[in-house]
Amino acid sequence: MLNKEKVKLGIAPIAWTNDDLPDLGKENTFEQCVSEMALAGFTGSEVGNKYPRDVEVLKKALDLRGVEICNAWFSTFLISRPYEETEEGFEKHVAFLAAMGARVVGVSEQSYSTQGIIDQPVFEGKYEMDDREWNLLCEGLNRLGKLSKEKYGVALTFHHHMGTVVQSAVEVERMMAGTDPEYVSLLFDSGHFAYCGEDPVAMVEKYVGRIKHVHLKDIRQSIVKGVREEKMSFLAGVRAGAFTIPGDGCVDFDSIFKVLEEASYEGYMVVEAEQDPAKANPLEYAIRARKFIAEKTGL
Repeated sequence: MLNKEKVKLGIAPIAWTNDDLPDLGKENTFEQCVSEMALAGFTGSEVGNKYPRDVEVLKKALDLRGVEICNAWFSTFLISRPYEETEEGFEKHVAFLAAMGARVVGVSEQSYSTQGIIDQPVFEGKYEMDDREWNLLCEGLNRLGKLSKEKYGVALTFHHHMGTVVQSAVEVERMMAGTDPEYVSLLFDSGHFAYCGEDPVAMVEKYVGRIKHVHLKDIRQSIVKGVREEKMSFLAGVRAGAFTIPGDGCVDFDSIFKVLEEASYEGYMVVEAEQDPAKANPLEYAIRARKFIAEKTGL
């Protein structure tokens, strides 16, 4: 069993209100979201667009519910803009996270990303970096990670993601090989590896020593197959229900949990399953996810 003293469980607000598709869950308030997270038995949350950015206001609301901030997404543009532009926004973001008590920041390189383009098929047209761009990415991540760790005590974890320049196993391998383990770790996302056709179990086995944050995400294989065949965009796939909670799709979580347990993983495991809340009631699915994790891990 995973160590209850070392591993914490969180859930992302994207199941209640989707930042990329604002009409999904627009009726759900911040207060409802964090209250239902707590009701479902989670103690950690990532940050959504409806969350207050005033540290004292946000802390008070979360403390009332026994919830803490564990991470927040940050978009880098290291290969398409001057490094200084990314660093300025990144430092403000990390300072906020540190003030909230978070220990990691989740970074995704968004230069030339297709994940937010509604008419771009997610399995086509992905940007491929050349050697110069790979160097820019890896050197930039090292610099950001050094700043984050040494100034704020926050670890940079890189989020591989569908439609971005680091999506496949080969790309993750090159990013990991090109960065300093002291400053850059992996945000392991089971759903994104499965979505692009990689084996999440093989990926967690390979990188478990550098994983500092985990997204527990499942996929509905039949819908992902339809996304590919019908040339749907990433966001159209979300609307269609490509993602779901762990235990409701095809990902082998028994094996993933076993690898994490044997490696004595420490940190957060976060349920991140963006669905249409009108079709998948967020509280109901959060409770189901929490029950599944308890049954499989003892947490």
